[in-house]
Amino acid sequence: MQENIMYIAYILAIFFMKRILVFLLLATSTMILKAQTGAESKVAAAVEKLRLAMVSGNRADLESVASKELSYGHSSGKLEDFATFVETIASGKSDFLSIDFTKQTIKVSGKTALVRHELHAKTNDGGKPGEVHLGILLVWQKDGKEWKLLGRQAYKLP
Repeated sequence: MQENIMYIAYILAIFFMKRILVFLLLATSTMILKAQTGAESKVAAAVEKLRLAMVSGNRADLESVASKELSYGHSSGKLEDFATFVETIASGKSDFLSIDFTKQTIKVSGKTALVRHELHAKTNDGGKPGEVHLGILLVWQKDGKEWKLLGRQAYKLP
């Protein structure tokens, strides 16, 4: 009888240990997912800050969202650095009346984030109204507590 009680106790211990391990695994997974979601939401907020800065043309906002090492590529192949990117938009040479981002995806890996979306915009470059529809790849880098735009490449949509 004592052997039966020990066997039952052994089975119960294994049963509860498995439940505890499953619970710990689920709890750890949930914390990891929440951390990723938190980082992704901060990147999404930085992307929105970029969109608003490009529409407003506010020089300080443009400077605050981009890295000094920015490489900004256009679908035409033209490349701009930080200073040229800021000046082109702040001066109104490139004038966005509205910008919408669609089909956005965000992938965060450590201090780097890749954002893909489609950009649909109404422009008024040089007083000439127009529309732009492009695919965009943004590369963001965490700088302290902020995400800064490090790279951008536009491409023509099929």
